[in-house]
Amino acid sequence: MSPVADHALKVIFAGTPEFARLALERLHAAGADIVLVLSQPDRPAGRGMKLQASSVKQFALDQGLSVAQPQGLRLDGKYAADAAAAREAILAADADVMVVAAYGLILPQWVLDAMQAPHADGRARLGCLNIHGSLLPRWRGAAPIHRAIEAGDSHTGVTIMQMDAGLDTGDMLLQQALAIAPDDSTASLHDKVAELGASLIVNALDLAVQQALPAVKQPAEGVSYAHKIEKHEAAIDWRLDAQVICRRVRAFNPFPGATAVLHGETIKIWRAAPGPDGGDAAAGTVMAVTPAGIAVAASGGTVLLQELQRPGGKRLAVEDFLRGFAVQPGMQCEPIAQPGGAAAL
Repeated sequence: MSPVADHALKVIFAGTPEFARLALERLHAAGADIVLVLSQPDRPAGRGMKLQASSVKQFALDQGLSVAQPQGLRLDGKYAADAAAAREAILAADADVMVVAAYGLILPQWVLDAMQAPHADGRARLGCLNIHGSLLPRWRGAAPIHRAIEAGDSHTGVTIMQMDAGLDTGDMLLQQALAIAPDDSTASLHDKVAELGASLIVNALDLAVQQALPAVKQPAEGVSYAHKIEKHEAAIDWRLDAQVICRRVRAFNPFPGATAVLHGETIKIWRAAPGPDGGDAAAGTVMAVTPAGIAVAASGGTVLLQELQRPGGKRLAVEDFLRGFAVQPGMQCEPIAQPGGAAAL
């Protein structure tokens, strides 16, 4: 039996997407007493744009767990009524800890204070613990998995962090590294990090109830920020190094999907690999077309486009893509307009 279950640890869980659902599922299976689940409000999704519950909410309802979906948590903000109701629910839950994973709302100071204040009988709480998808202080911020791939990091990992008022600046409680495979995309690495995070949060709470989870200050060196991915970043700049372009293709899969204009159409590129030297060809020039890939000139070599998608079409391996889309050596991947009128070559 897990120490979490032995101690009947009362947990508030705050999370929204699949990354968080896996952690909630693992905590539930470990015997944690999940007294309240916080998740983002239902959002329109699918072709019919019908309201759809988050992955976390769906699991919580399946297990009969109490769910709250405030639009905001600031007591003086736009959704003050929602925040006040959430405050009542959090205080009434009288939990020992709040676990946060990709929730999507910033926790204001009153939440941190509520989870740090002792119980009425004097027992200490564990505060708010965050499952962060990087080896802090590397990649604080919104998109640590994407940015680790884009930067060419050899490793990432998960840090269980004690939340404070800063942006991913809290003390580190538990950390484990994870190798980034040469062909990992954000989609594949996300799943690996989610699995690791789910296991690590159970381990962290097991250690915490045994008072064997010391807090470690984050070092001041090595801090980097994983800024939110913007759609305009997906436009390929063929003047960049071929290795950098290939990393961006992997980093932007599944969102927003790397793009290039070819033969007048904006094509999404889902898989690419570094190719042979492109000589003195202008960046963006199609050098060769083979079943192995469409070779496009870039700085320091070529990029082999291996999986592509036309507007409204399916993702296709290059051999299948070429059956319905004529590409010839010498064609040019055209500039893509950027915000403010700039263009990517």
